[in-house]
Amino acid sequence: MLPAATAASFLLVVVLGAMSPGPDFVVVTRSSLTGGRAAGIAAGAGIALGVFAWVVAIALGVAAVLTASAVAFTVVKLAGAGYLVFLGVRAWLAVRRGEYRDLGEAAPGHRLEPGAAFRQGVFTNLLNPKVAVYLLALLPQFLPAGGSALQTLELAVIATAGTLLWFVTLAVVVGTLKKFFRDGRVRRGLDAVLGSVLVALGLKVAAETA
Repeated sequence: MLPAATAASFLLVVVLGAMSPGPDFVVVTRSSLTGGRAAGIAAGAGIALGVFAWVVAIALGVAAVLTASAVAFTVVKLAGAGYLVFLGVRAWLAVRRGEYRDLGEAAPGHRLEPGAAFRQGVFTNLLNPKVAVYLLALLPQFLPAGGSALQTLELAVIATAGTLLWFVTLAVVVGTLKKFFRDGRVRRGLDAVLGSVLVALGLKVAAETA
């Protein structure tokens, strides 16, 4: 078992890392806007699952291979960049259609379902190799020398819980402001801004080096 102080410190670092602006933040925010609180929470759960998978991959040495291989890193990076641009373009298309309704009364065809939001969260996180680089640098700082598989699993659970905690909070906050987002002009503006941010993030990810 990890010392309580180590576990608490790791949790704090994970939450602070999750709070930093990035693709995950934008995906959860837009999921909450287009599908309500449930969709936002589902997207956060997908991102948390992605973090858990990355920690397991690090434990198995897969992430180390990814970060060491320029080709593998580039392939995953470009796939992730393409996915972010795809989500951004979808937001722009929503602006062009201009079909904005009350979040609680959205037509089934235009409301983001939790299952779709969950998949977006998973793909956004797993297709971002920078997450692997970040966790690969972070985990050794909290894992004792010769750490056991159980201790690695503990860190994976803590990382997952911390990530989920933050994004559930974010989804709830956005959901609480539901009345504000009912205004079609506000929704149109937010979709335009968030779509642009997603596309910009995708281009930024594509241009970055390991």
